[in-house]
Amino acid sequence: MNIAAFIDSLQEAVAESVITSTCQARFIRFRQQEHFLKFMELWSEQRQLPNEHVHIKPLSSIHSLACFLSDYTSLALFSPFITLETDNPVTIDANAVRSAAPSATTRSNEKAFSWGIKHVKAPQAWKKTIGQQIKIGVVDTGVDFNHPDLRHTLIHGVNLVYPLRPPVDDNGHGTHIAGIIAASNKYHGMTGVAPGALIAPVKAFDEFGSAFVSDIILAIEWCVQNRMDIINMSFGMKKRNKALLDAVTAAYQSGIIIVASSGNDGKRSTIDYPARYTQTIAVGATSKLRKVAPFSNRSNSIDIFAPGDKITSLWPQNSYHEMSGTSMATSHVSGAIALLLALYPNLSPSQIKTIVKRSIQPLKNYKTQRAIGELDITRMLQIARSSHK
Repeated sequence: MNIAAFIDSLQEAVAESVITSTCQARFIRFRQQEHFLKFMELWSEQRQLPNEHVHIKPLSSIHSLACFLSDYTSLALFSPFITLETDNPVTIDANAVRSAAPSATTRSNEKAFSWGIKHVKAPQAWKKTIGQQIKIGVVDTGVDFNHPDLRHTLIHGVNLVYPLRPPVDDNGHGTHIAGIIAASNKYHGMTGVAPGALIAPVKAFDEFGSAFVSDIILAIEWCVQNRMDIINMSFGMKKRNKALLDAVTAAYQSGIIIVASSGNDGKRSTIDYPARYTQTIAVGATSKLRKVAPFSNRSNSIDIFAPGDKITSLWPQNSYHEMSGTSMATSHVSGAIALLLALYPNLSPSQIKTIVKRSIQPLKNYKTQRAIGELDITRMLQIARSSHK
């Protein structure tokens, strides 16, 4: 493959897309790793010259490039060496809307944590584990760095939307998720499932809660490179994407636990991607009555359910909001796994998934062909302890 000629053709195609309104987000995948590495070598040398390079995102974990293309006939000569795939749009849980007005920063001690935290029995575990030092990459809209309930929780993250800025939350969803997982302000604010865990905000979604698969892959790569223990994915899409599957698989094989939301469409036989991939832990949402929330997707692909209906958590500008969605359920599970990993750090992703699925409490009025139920942290820790004797 003539890499220099390919770069010239790619620049031509990307430049054309800049002035065309009909361009599409695409992956260019190299069939051979050596061609990708050679491209990266030459591309790095030329990077400061053409402005078009700012529109090309290398994805090293899958030996690919992401860019917008309107006409890729100039790349046809290289078809023996590359393939083209669609870079699909992704959204945070669309139905997870705010259902309460902001409340004051200071809360009474009776409201130190939401009903979901108590429901999954997190407080009973805190004498043994608070998820201390477990690193969780929250791939979302960023976080509110000034929220007092996250003061002892946040570590270095990354902004993939605006790379020169810190990953500040301009939407609210990411702050809400981070609070459920690991808020830590027992006496003057809220406490999350794993108040000793560390949150790395990975901003892949803009202020509208939108991203592309390529942004998610960059987020996954960052989490692998920075040695996260868990990746929380409170988002989804309807279409299967091979590039995303490959990136998820690479993270899974590196030992990272990936927890993903099933979606909020109320479907009874399917769930969103990436939750549908077997390398993730797929989470559905329940209500206070231990029933599947009406908005939650459900199918045999779901691994576990957790509280997701009317969950109070953090919100930007030092406030709190109540939200509903499988996003919130996913956060409870990520926090629970942090509690588990702090006690048993050598557990593999497959072992953790087995323990989580074995620890379920039955749901009310839920008919299925296989055992499925709701998160119970007490049972989860008991099963883990018995398996490590």
